[in-house]
Amino acid sequence: MAGSAGTPGTPSVLRAMNDRAALDLLLEHGPLSRTRIGKLTGLSKPTASQLLARLEAAGLVLATGTSEGRPGPNAQLYAVNPAAAHAAGLDVTPGRIRAAVADITGRTVGEYELPTPGRRPEQPVVRQVTDALDGAVKAAGLARDDVHRLVIGTPGAFDPGTGRLRYASHLPGWHSPTLLDELAAALPMPVEYENDVNLVAIAEQRLGAARGHSDFVLLWNQEGLGAALVLGGRLHRGWTGGAGEVGFLPVPGTPLVRQVTKANSGGYQELAGSQAIPKLARELGIGDVPTGPYAEAAAELVARAADHAGGPHRQLLQTYATRLATGLASLVSVLDPELVVLSGASLTAGGEVLRALVQAELEELAAPRPHLVVGDVREHPVLRGALESALATTRDEVFDTSR
Repeated sequence: MAGSAGTPGTPSVLRAMNDRAALDLLLEHGPLSRTRIGKLTGLSKPTASQLLARLEAAGLVLATGTSEGRPGPNAQLYAVNPAAAHAAGLDVTPGRIRAAVADITGRTVGEYELPTPGRRPEQPVVRQVTDALDGAVKAAGLARDDVHRLVIGTPGAFDPGTGRLRYASHLPGWHSPTLLDELAAALPMPVEYENDVNLVAIAEQRLGAARGHSDFVLLWNQEGLGAALVLGGRLHRGWTGGAGEVGFLPVPGTPLVRQVTKANSGGYQELAGSQAIPKLARELGIGDVPTGPYAEAAAELVARAADHAGGPHRQLLQTYATRLATGLASLVSVLDPELVVLSGASLTAGGEVLRALVQAELEELAAPRPHLVVGDVREHPVLRGALESALATTRDEVFDTSR
């Protein structure tokens, strides 16, 4: 990405632009030779050599070996230095905090899970957060000061006006008005907070089914029912962080719920949330309804139903699809997105069978007709999104060689 004669900026800015272009190519493609980097960036061999020498001296790239199996002499290969920086993410639920640390290439190098059962936290939230983070940092063989940035994902959202958590009354200990200040004082790195479903959307946009799409809705159904809205390539969070709290959405088929935040419930959650699926299965006379956590039971029932061609199991899946499309119809009628991503275990368990049923129902209920896809990021998607969010900012800061 060499600068042209008409490109504004000083030589140092142009060098920084070329440096960043080369680093992004190394992240995308893995180890590359000097010649290959020159071809992909449009830089001459001498300029590419100077660039690599500069990045190697800055500790941002490493010589990793030589190319083999091609005609001619082997070429030196270069890769991003994984140890150039590290970032961390936390996925917080009422029952546990899952933490992970990734190197700057995106590879997870340490993970830890801290159980947090019970309505009343046995230890302060600040202690829970630092213990979970320290567990992942230790597993990575690092120290807390080695982490460049931390992103914490929670249900609900921290109101940017008040700094208090909203829309998540079921998360014990996280509603103190001084919590964010206490966490800032306890942690040596910058900390960002994001809604958990928004982080799943980031993971799908960077790594999964929404790659290449700038306007999409992600519908999440697991412990709770929620959505993330990406408009013009950016997350739409709303004035108080509450955009996408569609579990509270009034919908046909359920009684109107008033004071929804106090009830921590709403029409769409009651109609199509995970807790509705075991109840529906019993109503349809399906035997052997799983017991235990309702999100796990719902996912098992949906997966089982997707394997049946008829009978009450197919009726379960069809009714569930209609209920999902009922709420989605309101979303797509207002937003007209290009794409809808179905994510969370109670949706992904139905695979292509459920997706097709929801797509058909939605086309009956709404004028816009976005394409529906099943999410690709299945393993810890909230945590993966937290890491991707933390890494994006970390790379912007660490890869800026114009400083």
